[in-house]
Amino acid sequence: MRLKGKTALIAGAGRNTGRAISLAFAREGADLILIARELGDELNKVARECESMGVQTLPLLADVADPASVNDAVAQGLKRFGKVDVQVNVAAIRPHKEFWKYDYDEWHRVFAVNLHSTFYLAKALAPQMMERRSGSIVALGGRASLAASPSGSATATSKHGLYGLIKSLALELGPYGVRANLIALSGIETVRLRPQWYIDPGGDPNPPMLKDTPLGRFGTPEEVAKVALFLASDDSSYVTGDRICCAGGRIM
Repeated sequence: MRLKGKTALIAGAGRNTGRAISLAFAREGADLILIARELGDELNKVARECESMGVQTLPLLADVADPASVNDAVAQGLKRFGKVDVQVNVAAIRPHKEFWKYDYDEWHRVFAVNLHSTFYLAKALAPQMMERRSGSIVALGGRASLAASPSGSATATSKHGLYGLIKSLALELGPYGVRANLIALSGIETVRLRPQWYIDPGGDPNPPMLKDTPLGRFGTPEEVAKVALFLASDDSSYVTGDRICCAGGRIM
């Protein structure tokens, strides 16, 4: 079991890719701090699924865009488990709107969730990782960390910044044995509870984006989870400051 004896904190764990990563980590033996901003019933269900595999979980409702909320969740996690070995941030929002239509609060909220949250989590968790000279930080950046798209200025700008943050974390934390990497995913089939976040609202069996995807299909949350597991485990012990694309070739 690749994560036996480790504790992982997963932000955005209640559904879709976050749920898949939580289950994959549980199968590999990790105890889990599971964070979501809302829908506690969903989060508790994920926790129960993970616990059925013999691991311990701590489900918490917290807003990762709020540093006080992050610090409180981390404090509860450290009190329960004593350490956190792996930080994974899945939380993201991606509104589609021309940049001149954003009001200031909307723009800042996108940055708070997509970029600042990883900084808040890393700031809270890095000291104990540095002390133990071990740890892995994983952020999900998406295609927006590499390219812009129509009506996606806030998402692209925040996710480009996220990759810069990951590289900076890798540089500063590397001497302490702590790694940081990003997964750039695209075309992952998920339950779309907020269709306004998608240019293609769904329903088309052959959406235009598949024409730009060499594998010719959507990916699954479970396929992203396998990449996250690689980056969280010692299998990637010499990988840091890097980006792995999980997008069926679309990002090419």
